[in-house]
Amino acid sequence: MNSLRSWMQHFQRICSEGEKHLHHSASVRSLKRVSGLRKQLAHKPAIPTPILIIATSIVFTGALGRQFYNQPRLSVGKIAPETIEAPSDAAVENQQATEERRRTARDTLMPMLRLDALASNQSRHAVQAQLAKGVLLRQQLGQFPYIESQILSESAQQYLRKAKDWEWEIVIAATQDRTNHLSTQLNDAIQRQATIELIRYRNQNSAERLSSLIRQITMVRQRYATTIGLIQPPYDSTVLEISDPMWQKTQSEVMQIVDRMLAQGIAPGLSPDQLETAIERNVEDTMPPETRAIATKLLLASLKPNLTRDDEQTHVQAEKAAQDVKPVMIEIRQGETIVTSGQVISARDFILLDYFNLSRRETNWFGLIVFGGLVTGTVTIFWRLEQRYHPKGLRYRDYWLVGLMCLSTPLMVMINAPSTNLPAIGFLMGTFYGSVLAVTGVGLLTVMLPIGMGLGAMQWIPSAAAGLIVAALAARVRSREELALLGLGVGLTQGLLYLLLGAVSGMSLYGLIGRVGLEALLGLAWSIVAIGISPYLEHLFDVVTTLRLVELANPNRSLLKRLAAETPGTFQHTLFVANLAEAAARELGCNVELTRAGTLYHDIGKMHDPLGFIENQMGGMNKHDAINDPWRSAAIIKKHVTEGIVMARRARLPKAVQAFIPEHQGTMTIAYFYHQAQQQAKLDPEIKVNEADFRYDGPAPQSRETGIVMLADSCEAALRSLKDATPEEALNMINKILSARWKDGQLDESGLTRSQMSTIAQVFVQVWQQSNHQRIVYPKVKS
Repeated sequence: MNSLRSWMQHFQRICSEGEKHLHHSASVRSLKRVSGLRKQLAHKPAIPTPILIIATSIVFTGALGRQFYNQPRLSVGKIAPETIEAPSDAAVENQQATEERRRTARDTLMPMLRLDALASNQSRHAVQAQLAKGVLLRQQLGQFPYIESQILSESAQQYLRKAKDWEWEIVIAATQDRTNHLSTQLNDAIQRQATIELIRYRNQNSAERLSSLIRQITMVRQRYATTIGLIQPPYDSTVLEISDPMWQKTQSEVMQIVDRMLAQGIAPGLSPDQLETAIERNVEDTMPPETRAIATKLLLASLKPNLTRDDEQTHVQAEKAAQDVKPVMIEIRQGETIVTSGQVISARDFILLDYFNLSRRETNWFGLIVFGGLVTGTVTIFWRLEQRYHPKGLRYRDYWLVGLMCLSTPLMVMINAPSTNLPAIGFLMGTFYGSVLAVTGVGLLTVMLPIGMGLGAMQWIPSAAAGLIVAALAARVRSREELALLGLGVGLTQGLLYLLLGAVSGMSLYGLIGRVGLEALLGLAWSIVAIGISPYLEHLFDVVTTLRLVELANPNRSLLKRLAAETPGTFQHTLFVANLAEAAARELGCNVELTRAGTLYHDIGKMHDPLGFIENQMGGMNKHDAINDPWRSAAIIKKHVTEGIVMARRARLPKAVQAFIPEHQGTMTIAYFYHQAQQQAKLDPEIKVNEADFRYDGPAPQSRETGIVMLADSCEAALRSLKDATPEEALNMINKILSARWKDGQLDESGLTRSQMSTIAQVFVQVWQQSNHQRIVYPKVKS
């Protein structure tokens, strides 16, 4: 029985050693494959830069140099080398002159107008309001005549009501003079008439009745003075002199004039003098002389233009006027001289030469070569800036994308698109590669287009300016609201620049307004197109934009929600590492959005075996204690990298984000299990420990962002373990960790410098202090 037990123990030991050997061999083979692959990639044949620049320049020259391919040797302004005669009869249309006449017909057409019901009603209501004010004034004064006409005539009553105080006193004195001496001395006829009528009343009535009449007149005079003080333009005192029947007729006639003039239409831009003349003509035909002045003032103050521009009919009539213009024809008979030897070729001569194929069109090789040199210079400038602001260089797929975007511009010109797509290119290049390369690319295209494609200023300047603006600002966009504002800014810029250029060139305002609106809409449309195709280009060319990184960092993404639910300890670890890395990236001027997004996904592979990592064990049994095999435990730990890459690919994460998964561990040693294996080897000399079995497969960090995450990941556990340590102690501990990573060569290819290690350490301590701040100790509540 004892021998059987001994044999079983020996068999188990053999199986255990065999399993260790298999794990060891597999790890070694894996490491060798990875190392071999990295060597292959390192020695991957690349296209030499000069060849790449020359090839790109040739393609761009061919696409942008369209106007050099079919240039006439005998063109306008050249000297004719010989006398050239017409080979046959011909009548050739001068398309440029015809189009110029049609453009003039469109621009000089008076705009079509239509009645605006709202404006008509507003004018009608304004007149009615003014008439109502006149009614109120007359009611304030009281009825007229205010005394029976048998006592005083209406003319006398009007005079007495508005006479000045000293005139009224003279009338009273003359009335009370029994000798009638004063009344005979009055020079004013109406004053003398009113006095005579009052004297007659005195002679026929008692003194009391005369006094009562004088008091009544005095009260009317007071009301008149008060009412005069209330009068405002367009009214004057005339409104108080009109009789009630005449006032009623005046109101009626005024409203009829209003209806008639509004039906005829009042055009915008009509000067006050012209409007007054039109009103006076209508008033003279229908109103008595006494009320013409007040009616004219009232209408002039109330009537406003009620005709508005009818854009649709204006466009229809403008096109009709343009089509009515007959083509400008150039006629010539066979044998007639087109141009004489030594004569300067005019526009008319060139049209005939070109019609008869006598302009000697051919490729302008000299101009094309010079243009090619200019294109080569621009490509070189772009490459130098790319090397400066993207030290690791763009990928081949990035070059393809930039090239395709640039080649789309001459394509838009060739298909006669209403506007160049420079705003869309500026937006895409700005969000993909930053403002420097975007502004450079759009700026260089802006220079090449008029030279190589022969575009006019109004064809490319508005869209070029909009493209440069969006190229400079697109990289800063962080939300859809900012995108919308940027698109509106592009549209406004393009529209306003077209308006400015059109005004400078002398275009008619009416013909310009519609085109300005179209240009603004085109600018906005190119922004919408760029926003729409951006996600497809991002996935097709694996480009990372700020907006995409912001979206990936959203904790509601399915992969991050799984990470929080299935590995809560890892998720908390990830958040703290993200805070450390983001702060360091911001301090060093790195890509903060990429750093945060990459950090959030760097440990997603731990979801394959959550309990294999101590932060998810929540104080429970350590799985690796039960395994008791450092090789198997190291394989479980290493597997979170390979599984993480698989998960990232399934989730279609950008490769720039995927890179954080292997690079944050680099080729570091899994120290705990490596030490455990060494301890077992000391006890059993037959066990051979290979360090490669306990190292991650790498690669080491290839960018500053992944290097920062490696350092933050290494320091996170150590910082969490500190409770009562001082900032100096924490800084010393972090510096030791960073120094170890530096000496291990993990940061050799990251782009981080030795001097930046101290900056990173300082930032890590600051973040640790912010999250480890002291709290107030609350007193215990006695029960």
